[in-house]
Amino acid sequence: MYEIYPANKRVEKKLEEIKNSRNDVFEKLKNLKENPRENSGAHPLHGRLQGKWACWLGSNLRIIYIIDDKSKRIDVLAAGSHKVY
Repeated sequence: MYEIYPANKRVEKKLEEIKNSRNDVFEKLKNLKENPRENSGAHPLHGRLQGKWACWLGSNLRIIYIIDDKSKRIDVLAAGSHKVY
């Protein structure tokens, strides 16, 4: 199972806000930890964000992240609405 880490304090704060405001996010983050490439609508990004992944946590909530398979780590780079792209 992977572990989720925020890339910086801003992302950490945003993830906490999302978790505190939405009950369904916990289950989606748990699923993401189990398989970061296939759960919660995960998809690879293209263009300037190539090499990064994204998934949705709710109707207008997205996260952008990098997967490190060697250390079983998911580094969340951004969280929020579609504007994070």
